[in-house]
Amino acid sequence: MAKIAVFDSGLGSLSVIKPIQKRVNAEIIYFADQKNYPYGTKTVSQLDKIIKSTISKLLKEFDPDVIVVGSNTPSLLLHLEKKDKIIGVFPPLKEAASKTKSRKIGILATKAVVKNKILDKYIRKNVSSKIHVTKINATRLIDLVESGKFISQKQVSKNIIQKIIKPHLENNVDVFTLSSTHLPFLVPILKELFPGITFLDPADIVAKHVAKILKHKSEKSRLKIYASGDAKRFQKQLRKIGIKNKVNPL
Repeated sequence: MAKIAVFDSGLGSLSVIKPIQKRVNAEIIYFADQKNYPYGTKTVSQLDKIIKSTISKLLKEFDPDVIVVGSNTPSLLLHLEKKDKIIGVFPPLKEAASKTKSRKIGILATKAVVKNKILDKYIRKNVSSKIHVTKINATRLIDLVESGKFISQKQVSKNIIQKIIKPHLENNVDVFTLSSTHLPFLVPILKELFPGITFLDPADIVAKHVAKILKHKSEKSRLKIYASGDAKRFQKQLRKIGIKNKVNPL
């Protein structure tokens, strides 16, 4: 059976699971590294240690064919695009550049990514200098998802979202990349508040990459969820957003 491990510091990268399941039948292991949440506040050296340790743990416990590091923060800061069978998640800037009409793009990402010069290099590598790219700290939006407030406190969440997005619309940004895997959970609200704006989810690019790597497929898809830290507390968080899978400690 084909086996895929996906991990993040919280529930965010569960947004990557459905696009993978649409393309590949496999056993998917999702690991929420709650103990180290959030990745977006860690230094590069701290992240390097955490990611190496987590990958080693997943290889030992599950021997997956592919590991998806479901977070833009370590993917960018640790250059994970160069690792064999380790797939990172990156801002879909080339797609954004092809869709923008105003030639203005917004990258919604963690504080660590927004402040790091590695993102500037990534932008220069993937986008023409004729297109203006704005880096936006989306930490407050990520927290809305991780806490479940985007469901339990919808109006408060809408107010926060508007406060972060609206100023960039006034500067004619018409395409935003959801450069944290938490953010796709907010797409229904984003579309409701800003119907004329494009919000790009990188998950489909990841799913295509996974499908390309996997030579053997399974007859059925199944998902198992694990968590470091308090697995019972994480299970309660998942139930808030409608995910009823059992969470196992790891």
